[in-house]
Amino acid sequence: MGMRSYQQFIGGRFVAGTGTGSIERRAPASGERVATYAEGSPTDVDLAVESARIAFEEGPWPRLSGIERAEVLNRFAELISANRERLVRIEVEEVGKPIRFARGDIDGAIGLTRYAASFAMQMAGLSYTNIGEGKTALVTREPAGVVALITPWNFPALILSQKVPFALAAGCTVVLKPSEFTSGSAFEIAALASEAGLPAGAFNVVSGYGAAVGDHLTAHPGIDFVSFTGSTRTGSRVVANTSRHLVKSSVELGGKSANIVFADADLDAATDGALMGVFFNNGECCVSGSRLFVQSSVADEFIAKVVARARTMKVGNPFDEDTDIGALIDGNHLEKVAGFIRDGIEDGAELVLGGNIAAGMPGHFHEATIFDRVEPRMAIFREEIFGPVLSITRFNTADDAVRLANDTVYGLSNYIWSKNIDTVLTVAKRLRSGWVQANTIIDGAPQLPLTGVKGSGFGYEMGQAGFEEFTQLKTLLIQTGPRASVFPIRGGQ
Repeated sequence: MGMRSYQQFIGGRFVAGTGTGSIERRAPASGERVATYAEGSPTDVDLAVESARIAFEEGPWPRLSGIERAEVLNRFAELISANRERLVRIEVEEVGKPIRFARGDIDGAIGLTRYAASFAMQMAGLSYTNIGEGKTALVTREPAGVVALITPWNFPALILSQKVPFALAAGCTVVLKPSEFTSGSAFEIAALASEAGLPAGAFNVVSGYGAAVGDHLTAHPGIDFVSFTGSTRTGSRVVANTSRHLVKSSVELGGKSANIVFADADLDAATDGALMGVFFNNGECCVSGSRLFVQSSVADEFIAKVVARARTMKVGNPFDEDTDIGALIDGNHLEKVAGFIRDGIEDGAELVLGGNIAAGMPGHFHEATIFDRVEPRMAIFREEIFGPVLSITRFNTADDAVRLANDTVYGLSNYIWSKNIDTVLTVAKRLRSGWVQANTIIDGAPQLPLTGVKGSGFGYEMGQAGFEEFTQLKTLLIQTGPRASVFPIRGGQ
C-alpha cells in the first residue's frame, strides 16, 4: 500500500494540528514502517471539542429528521463497503491480525453502521395521558450531546463502529481518540463519513498518546458523555476523569472469560470452540475464552483433541490466507505474554504445547501455547494475558464450574458447551458476566448488547441499549385547563 501519513481530522477536514511530533507505526509482522500519525496535543483536543460543540449547538446534524440521518449513515456504510479491501489491509498492517479475521472486522463494521442507521428512524419517547385530570406528560429522548470516544488497538475499525454510528444516529457529535498503535482506519473512516454527507464537525479524530490526548479529552468540560473500550487500569482513570465534571460514562474493560465444557457437549464442536476462544485475533481479545474448564470424565479425551488441533495451527504472515495466528501488537506486549508463560511454568502448571516466541520471523510472533492442570492461585488463571495462551482446569460438577468461572475480578463474558438445556440455562443464570453464549463462542450480532460487570466495566455497546447510551431522557409535564390553587387567595385578590 505504501506509507500512509495522517494529520488530525477536525471540522470535516484534515488539519496539521498543534502537536510538534509524529507517531510512527511499524507493522508488527514485518517491522516495516507503514504509517505516521500526528502526535496530538491538548490544544488539538480543545479544537476538536469546540468543532463538535459548534456542530451540535449550531449545525444541522442534531436537527435533521431521523430519515435524513439514516440516509447519511447508509451512504456511510456503502462507502465503507466500497473501500473494504483497503481498510482490511490497513487493519492487517497495523494490528498484525490474520487477513481473514480483518475481513470479518470490516464486514462487521458495515453491518453495525447499517443497523445503527435504523435507530435514527426509530428514536422515540413515551406519552402519559392517565396521570390526572388535565395533565399530559411527554418523555422525550434526545441526543446526549458532544461525546468522547476512545477505542483500543485490537479491533480498531470494529469497536469504532460499535460506538460512532450509534452516537451519530442519536444526533450526537463525536470526538474520537483511536489507539496510538492503530489510528489509520479511524482517519480513513472519518473521511468516508464526510464523503457520505456528514456535516463538518460532527465526527472529529485526534490521534496521540493517553497522557496528552486521552486524559485531556475525558476530563474536558465540553464533553457530555464518554465511551471507552480498553484495559481495566486505563478505564479506572477514565472514570476518575469524568467524575471531575460529573459526566456520564460507559466503559468496556478487560476480561478473563471461562469456556466451560460439560461431558455431554458435542466435543468436536467444543474443540473448535476452544481454539476459537483463545487463538482468534492472536488471543488479543477482551472476550477471549482463555480459561478452559473441562468436566473430569471427558477431560483427557477432550484435551487431547484440543492439543492435536492446536499443533496444526499456522503462525506467520498475516496476509497469508492460511495463517491462523499473526503477530502480536508490539515487542513489549510479546515480552509480557512470554512473562506470563514463565510464571505459569514456575507456578507448576503443566505446559503441554508451545511456550516459545516463534523463531526465525522478523515480527512479534508467539506459538500457540496450552497449559493443563492450572489452579486458581496461578497468575495465568487470574490475569488477562491477551495472547495465544490457553489455561485448562478440570472440574467435577456444575457447582465447581460456576465457582471457578466466577473466581475472577472480571465479568465480561463466559461460554458453555452442553446439549442439556437445563444445564445451559441454570449455569448461565449463575455466571457473573454481562455476556453468556452456549454452544458457540465469540459470536454475536449488531442487535445484541455487550456489557460487563465487576472489573469489566459498565454501560452498553450495540443493540438498542447501546444506542440509548448516546441519548438522554427529558420529561415534559403539561397542565391543560384550570389548575387548582395550592395557596388560598387572600385580601380580595
